[in-house]
Amino acid sequence: MTALLEVENLRVSYGKIEAVKGISFTVNQGEVTTLIGTNGAGKTTTLRTLSGLLRPTAGKISFDGQPLNTVPAHKIVSLGLAHSPEGRHIFPRMTIEENLLLGAFLRKDQAGITADVERAYGLFPILGERRKQAAGTLSGGEQQMLAMGRALMSQPKLLMLDEPSMGLSPLMMQKIMATIVELKASGTTILLVEQNAQAALSLSDQGYVMQTGQIVLTGTGADLLNDESVRKSYLGED
Repeated sequence: MTALLEVENLRVSYGKIEAVKGISFTVNQGEVTTLIGTNGAGKTTTLRTLSGLLRPTAGKISFDGQPLNTVPAHKIVSLGLAHSPEGRHIFPRMTIEENLLLGAFLRKDQAGITADVERAYGLFPILGERRKQAAGTLSGGEQQMLAMGRALMSQPKLLMLDEPSMGLSPLMMQKIMATIVELKASGTTILLVEQNAQAALSLSDQGYVMQTGQIVLTGTGADLLNDESVRKSYLGED
């Protein structure tokens, strides 16, 4: 397997508090890799650091063979790494279509942009039906679809999804997970942070368990699903 993202001994601090404590992991091209862990484990901090929103205090980040440690966030997007953040962060007064087009702000290929808007509507038909509607009128699940569609507009080599099922109904969560499977089948590499460990590991090639800023366990998605400590701590089994 070809490694698209390599993280070595990554450390990230907020002031005097170290949130990520020397983690190392790899995301292989064409795979779904998942980070699971309780709140405060450092998962979101890790994604924000990979996308350039935070700066590491130590360690090395390499994406598609290029070091990222000092690259600005907007240039990281142009290299092919897109981040759909926790909480969605859509622009509620703008239309669905305007929100999607913001995801293509670095692109100049108008024909390609138009095609990718239609691709987003193909993945999420409800967005196409409501394309001229203000994004703030969408349900939580529909806003999550919009956030994912917007991230895909940059034509990423790697799509990072932070808690895409948070706050969603079971039916909407299933739709989001099915979309992740579809994106993988189309060749998109995905790094997933997800509170629903069962759903996430079921579709993951590789998984990492984080606790208090450290990676404490790694394995294939299937291996972690069958691991006794994971089943007790994250799947609610006795």
